[in-house]
Amino acid sequence: MTPSRLAAQVAQAPQSDFWFWTLLATGAAVLALFTALRSLSRARLLEDTPTSRIRSAAQGYVELIGTAALLPGPQIIAPLSGLPCVWYSYRIEERRTERSRGRSHTRWSTLESGTSSDLFLIRDETGECVIDPEGAEVTPSGSDVWYGSTRWPAPLAAARGLSLGGGYRYTERRLIAGDPLYAIGYFETHGHDELAQQKDDVAALLRHWKRNPEHYLRPFDANGDRTIDAQEWEAVRRAAEMQVARDRAVYAGLPVTHLLSRGADRRRPFLLSATPQRQLTRRLRLVAAGGLLAFLAFGPTSVWLLLARFAA
Repeated sequence: MTPSRLAAQVAQAPQSDFWFWTLLATGAAVLALFTALRSLSRARLLEDTPTSRIRSAAQGYVELIGTAALLPGPQIIAPLSGLPCVWYSYRIEERRTERSRGRSHTRWSTLESGTSSDLFLIRDETGECVIDPEGAEVTPSGSDVWYGSTRWPAPLAAARGLSLGGGYRYTERRLIAGDPLYAIGYFETHGHDELAQQKDDVAALLRHWKRNPEHYLRPFDANGDRTIDAQEWEAVRRAAEMQVARDRAVYAGLPVTHLLSRGADRRRPFLLSATPQRQLTRRLRLVAAGGLLAFLAFGPTSVWLLLARFAA
């Protein structure tokens, strides 16, 4: 079909069909451009963030490279396979058949899913750091998909990677103790010798009190006018300083502990990966290139549809 005949069909197409395909192409173009820019930005962030040693890492956003390890205490067990690990995620799905417009459609419906929130360690030659995986994007070292006839699989069958067939599908991803681990996130040190300056602690406590003034500040309202004047605020500040001093005394005998977590900054990614940084960066750049190609395909298509419809 020639372009002119195709343009004529677009111009004469029902309005609902035209807008469906135009909005679909436009949405695909926007999504592709967003994916390309996001992936490229992440690749550059990973390349530009220098690797830190745990012992000398600065407070804030850092990149660490080491090995995954368990904290002392009970093992972390992946729920479907029964295998020991430091982190897991799992999903249980059921095959369901539905009829629509006289046709049967089979789809997988998620019955249950979950992600480990247990703390674990990353170690390098200078020390160790606790990782709080809450909110992390994890690239695991192990990933298994298998099938069965019961909602929960037999651990032995999962551990051997057997595919039993049936109406249930099980997916499990794991990080294993001893795996090489690349981590980038918010690093902070807790302990008496490395606590933030008392002034910052007092300011943080006062901000917390201000969020619930009826509970924390009302006792300081000496004249009962439901406001805190300058003299009353001085009493509030002294009370906060005393509270911080007591808290610091409690932590005085505790060892220093390093923690890597998502932190308060949601703009930068929190990544944990058994895949090396170089491979992650290469993968992100390939995704960016694919997104750009998709944008160059869908963007002009949506523009051409609009021109064919309204410029005819």
